[in-house]
Amino acid sequence: MREFEYVVPDTLEEAVRLMVEKGHRARAFAGGTDILVQLRSHRFEVDLLVDIKRIPELNQLACSEGEGLTLGAAVPCYRIYEDPAVARLYPALVDAISIIGSIQIQSRATVGGNLCNAAPSGDSIPALIVLEAICNIAGPGGHRSVPVEEFCTAPGRNVLQEGEVLVSLHLPPPMPGSGAHYLRFTPRNEMDIAIVGAGASVVMDDARQRIISARIALGAVAPTPVFARKAGDLLAGKEANEESIEEAAQAAMAAARPITDMRGTIRQRIHLVGVLTRRALRTAILRAREV
Repeated sequence: MREFEYVVPDTLEEAVRLMVEKGHRARAFAGGTDILVQLRSHRFEVDLLVDIKRIPELNQLACSEGEGLTLGAAVPCYRIYEDPAVARLYPALVDAISIIGSIQIQSRATVGGNLCNAAPSGDSIPALIVLEAICNIAGPGGHRSVPVEEFCTAPGRNVLQEGEVLVSLHLPPPMPGSGAHYLRFTPRNEMDIAIVGAGASVVMDDARQRIISARIALGAVAPTPVFARKAGDLLAGKEANEESIEEAAQAAMAAARPITDMRGTIRQRIHLVGVLTRRALRTAILRAREV
């Protein structure tokens, strides 16, 4: 690892200014669980690391039924899943972040960092997609918002331009009769990368028998996390039964574009997309009925 400058700004404005000065040779630093490993392995080099953990806006964690969830990019995973309101209103997010690495990693790792790392297998990203998260970004040109499904553009790449910082994520309040779930398949229980991940959310009618709308997202089966929009749309207006679940699972399998690598084959991954989509939908429906 080559030498670089390390700066800890106290304000968002100072962080943006520092990032602008160094351009593409600067990186934001939150938990450091990804970027430090990448620097040691010479995946890329930097002249400046900007530690964003002291910036108030990036440490915000506010959750309510009326306003939804605002999640600062530097909030570590453990603070999220230990928050009673988050655990009650957004169990699918807890599903995802509670399996990111080990307990020790979760004391440092952030959802913002997991998203910015833009790994196709990032566990938090499908959960954020089905929960309709919006990314709040600050940079030299001011502030802008991007739907989370548009944030990752390629493996390890995202929409952030030079000088921009992911400030926070906003998740809308859960609708009445809604439920969501995320799960993944790995050879081991923890500290492993997903071979396939799947998230699903549903909104059901007052009788909790018919699905009004649904969203399905997949991880580790394409160059970026996949928002399987067609698979979710197929469920709109249908009874929440095994027939409609199977139809959505088949559409999700068609949306997957996996590769064969040391962790799994194309055939295995497509099969797993179907299995995990069915399971995610069943649990999402069950959670919607329990509300």
